[in-house]
Amino acid sequence: MNRAPVQKPFDLERSLRAYRARYPEEAAVVERFTALLADHADCFERHHFSPGHVTGSAWLVDGSGDRVLLTHHRKLDAWLQLGGHSDGDTDTAAVALREAEEESGLAVELLSPEILDIDIHEIPARKSDPVHFHFDVRFAVASRSGGDYVVSDESHDLAWVRVARLNEFTTEESMLRMARKWSSLRRQMMDFRRIDAGGG
Repeated sequence: MNRAPVQKPFDLERSLRAYRARYPEEAAVVERFTALLADHADCFERHHFSPGHVTGSAWLVDGSGDRVLLTHHRKLDAWLQLGGHSDGDTDTAAVALREAEEESGLAVELLSPEILDIDIHEIPARKSDPVHFHFDVRFAVASRSGGDYVVSDESHDLAWVRVARLNEFTTEESMLRMARKWSSLRRQMMDFRRIDAGGG
């Protein structure tokens, strides 16, 4: 992945094309994203339920890159990455950063403007919301303020988990897939961060 400043407005379609070139085996998933963007102008709004809406998530690592911050999600009762609704914001990288900061209390930074992972998953009906899909776009993010997080109302708990031990917290394939991708990109990502911080 190449490090470059995030340009506003964030172009999700362009980023998805680049993602497809890196991960051609995920072409079918990318096509579902591009169809959503082409056919549903309001797909960044949380009230767009058919088929669903775009969300942004953060694979939030510590300063070493060895640990990822997970939330024990209150509504879904599962250990997941941080993230949430776009609420009309088409800059999905900014959404991921905002949600990571709101859910952890940490100051965070984007390690790359390129997409780390994408996933489409079903969200069960709840109160007035029907069953729908989250078209989730995930980015690699790092803490800039150490590891002392604050648990928000959205979580039962948060935990720093060693990436190598992620399977002790979840068997969800999309989570394990992110761990595999991060493991292959970690050195490059963290080297970029050290250079930007003046580490040579």
